[in-house]
Amino acid sequence: MTTKIEKAGPVDVPPPAPESIKAIPVRHYGRWVAAIIAIALIALLISAFARGDVNWNAIPDYFFDGEVLRGVRNTVWITILSMVLGVALGVILAVMRLSKNPVTASIAWGYIWFFRGTPVYVQLLVWFNLGLVFDYINIMPIYKDEWSDFMTPFLAALLGLGLNEAAYMAEICRAGIQSVDEGQSEAAQALGMSHAKTLRRVVLPQAMRVIVPPTGNEFINMLKTTSLVIAVQYWDLLQATSEVGQNSGATAEMLFLAAAWYLILTSVLSVGQYYLERYYARGSSRSLPATPLQRVRANLLSFSNRSGGVGA
Repeated sequence: MTTKIEKAGPVDVPPPAPESIKAIPVRHYGRWVAAIIAIALIALLISAFARGDVNWNAIPDYFFDGEVLRGVRNTVWITILSMVLGVALGVILAVMRLSKNPVTASIAWGYIWFFRGTPVYVQLLVWFNLGLVFDYINIMPIYKDEWSDFMTPFLAALLGLGLNEAAYMAEICRAGIQSVDEGQSEAAQALGMSHAKTLRRVVLPQAMRVIVPPTGNEFINMLKTTSLVIAVQYWDLLQATSEVGQNSGATAEMLFLAAAWYLILTSVLSVGQYYLERYYARGSSRSLPATPLQRVRANLLSFSNRSGGVGA
């Protein structure tokens, strides 16, 4: 009796499980060294100011002084009015600069060339001292008065800051208008829209995405530039703190107070600029950037998840 032996087929053996990869983060020693040096320098600077002959208690005592608050209010007011004048005139100059009329284009170019080429401090002094050239201002039959009575410190500050800002805003607006594709204007004109309506309804709304960010920077810069109006005796924040410092004997301390108020005002404007840029970025980016509050929440959530994973 013969026995038939069958050969067994190959047995499928599962492959061995891969070993877990242990990722070792790259150590950046240079970052830690730079951070330590920066912290040490900041600590030395703080220590130097703390040991200096400065009466720090005078700053909170006069922080909400009536004259200082009046200076803050006037600073904000002259900033807003100067920017309104600068933006309105800047848009007009930008349109004139892009005009096919050589006369209007040349006038706009000359205006921008002059006001960008001379310091704003000099322009303020010129406006305040134009009484040497014009004895009277006579706009018959609307207004007539002596130049010294007409050109008040407020008006000199407004004209000096606003007209200078218009030259820079003209270039910003011109860049924004030119960033819009020409096909948009051609399509609007094909629909029968006039040039002014095309500019107002089609071009400028699309150009705002380019115009808004530098305009926000100009607004913040204008707030700080208002400190120059002390040259024309306008009562702004710097003028107020200087007067309080002379009367109280805390001259240096009041300069630190003025710096603190400028930091507060610029910080508020920076927050407004961020949300305004985020608003006009809706049509250009697929996802809007996270707000500071959303970033804080995301970091806290990530930290809590990591803590929970370590605890588990």
